[in-house]
Amino acid sequence: MVAEIMERLIGTNELAMIWIRPWETEAMARCDVCGNDYDKAFTVTMAGRTQTFDSFECAIHALAPTCTHCGCKVLGHGAEEGGHIFCCAHCAKRAGIAGLKDRA
Repeated sequence: MVAEIMERLIGTNELAMIWIRPWETEAMARCDVCGNDYDKAFTVTMAGRTQTFDSFECAIHALAPTCTHCGCKVLGHGAEEGGHIFCCAHCAKRAGIAGLKDRA
C-alpha cells in the first residue's frame, strides 16, 4: 500500500521501493559459518585469514580451540601440554596429563 501511494506521488514504483526498503539495495555481509546476511556483521583476522561473522557464537564455533578431552570450545585461558589444548586442568588430568594447573 505504501508503494502504491509513493508511486502516485513520485510517478515510479521503482524509486518508491528503493526509498521504502533501502536494505534491499545495500549489500550486507554474509556470515562464513551460518550464511546469514546481517547488517551488523564483523570480521576477525587471525593468522592472516579474515573471516566474517554475524555473532560471537559463530566466531567461537569457527575460531576457538576444542578441548582434547571433553570436546567443548575453550573460551578462557585453558591448559596446554604437548600440543594438546584442554579447557581445564581437570580435563588434562583425565586425559593422562599430570601436573597441569589452570591459568587463572
